[in-house]
Amino acid sequence: MKILLVEDNLQVASFLKKGLAEAGHVVDFADNGQDGMCLAMSGAYDSIILDRMLPGGVDGLSIVAALRATGNKVPVLILSALDAVDERIRGLKAGGDDYVVKPFAFGEVLARLEVLMRRTQSDVLETTLKVGDLCVDLLSRRVTRAGKAISLKPREFKLLEYMMRHADQVVTRTMLLENIWEYHFDPQTNVIDVHVSKLRQKIDAGFERSLLHTVRNSGYMLSADA
Repeated sequence: MKILLVEDNLQVASFLKKGLAEAGHVVDFADNGQDGMCLAMSGAYDSIILDRMLPGGVDGLSIVAALRATGNKVPVLILSALDAVDERIRGLKAGGDDYVVKPFAFGEVLARLEVLMRRTQSDVLETTLKVGDLCVDLLSRRVTRAGKAISLKPREFKLLEYMMRHADQVVTRTMLLENIWEYHFDPQTNVIDVHVSKLRQKIDAGFERSLLHTVRNSGYMLSADA
């Protein structure tokens, strides 16, 4: 799951980022309201953890209200030291899906995020991923491109699924190490390069247009438009 964390307390943010990464999530971070607003409005997240009181002239409630005004239904978990009932009501009425009061236990935040995501996923059950003419059926684990079946090994399938879920986004080496190999450090091997090369050969060889691209000094991108 790709999560946006908007929190100005760096100690709290570091604690949350570490815990979320260990739980297998990809986290983008902003420490002020302006940057948080820009990232949130990009529409690239599965959920958002949002502090109410932020520097930068934009508070948390303004961010969630702007999201809802555009029809963006991304689950938003509000964090706040404001624990009065009236303040919680304000946060929920502004468009927040849940409200956690500081100080908090990380386990509770993670559990509440999972509940919010289950609610969202129950509305739309995603069983097929598509990028251009490349298609992955998550139920049968069948991969095809332009109708041609492609045989992938389990790790290659996991790598492709992750990249398709992040289509048109740069996927970094760190993201792949943490989410595909479950390393939280760089083992200084070429395992990623080898697997990406094999995957590229299987999904791009023989086709006029390449889908799997190397982004110099950044990582990789799966895109039909790049």
